Amino acid sequence: MLNWLVIGIGDITRKRVLPAVLAEPRSRLYALLTRSPAKAAAYPGALVFTDLGDALRDPAIDAVYVASPVALHASHTIASLRAGKHVLCEKPVALDFAQAESMAAAARQSGRLLGVAYYRRLYPKLVRAKELIAEGAIGQPVLAEANCHGWLEGPDRAWLKDPAIAGGGPLYDVGSHRIDTCNFLFGRPLRATGLLSNALHPLAVEDSATALVEYAGGIHAVIDVRWNSRIVRDQFRIIGSEGEIVLDPLNGPALRLLPSDGKLTEEQLPAHANVHFPAVENFVAAALDGAPLACPIDQAILTDWVTERVKESNVREG
Repeated sequence: MLNWLVIGIGDITRKRVLPAVLAEPRSRLYALLTRSPAKAAAYPGALVFTDLGDALRDPAIDAVYVASPVALHASHTIASLRAGKHVLCEKPVALDFAQAESMAAAARQSGRLLGVAYYRRLYPKLVRAKELIAEGAIGQPVLAEANCHGWLEGPDRAWLKDPAIAGGGPLYDVGSHRIDTCNFLFGRPLRATGLLSNALHPLAVEDSATALVEYAGGIHAVIDVRWNSRIVRDQFRIIGSEGEIVLDPLNGPALRLLPSDGKLTEEQLPAHANVHFPAVENFVAAALDGAPLACPIDQAILTDWVTERVKESNVREG
């Protein structure tokens, strides 16, 4: 059994993270850390802390889920690791690559597990897509295209518009998931650049971002994410020399394989109803059974490396 401390009771935590911890059979929601103890009233069996140091001194806590704003990921994660706790951290890893590297170093020094909740790595359709690529179903992969478009977030997620708290706009919010998906499929990124702009919304963060990433074998990935489209898009396709894999919408169940002979096949591979549950389940298996983490910190920080290259390219060229 793994006793969890969950840091933060925000929207995603209430909708997905806490239900996942409560449903996972070898997990126990032992404690919550929040600035607003009234929010914890819905979880009467859990201890409530307002100070992280006090919480981490409790020897009964085995693992910490860090669901605080991005600006606090590094400090909360490092403190938890140094207290001897395993950590599963929300995405993106940190505000910048240096912070992300410091978290990875703390994990190595502590000997504790540090995973990141890039839950799409556990989508059955993405696991299947990776298998198809390895089998040569589309020949040599050459290009991945990902678009995630929507309108500016509402006032309930206003913190996303503050770079000091969130790091960036859609590049950090939804772009990080799609960059990690490309890293999951193709491995370590070799080069990255991109564009950031405010086409419609005069914010302190961008309202649109386009990243261009190169992987081994000449594979290119183009990830375009934006908060300035009234038409919602969630597109992802992988183009190869002998065909393509279409995953539109990325968060839906369909995988379409179109080989060069034109014989289209389609599989329906739905994700878990709570997309965070497989990530929590995987982390518990890693902590208790030694199973491999779906997204270990050394892989997760590669997304931070890409986002930093994108931001740097705009500083140089802007």
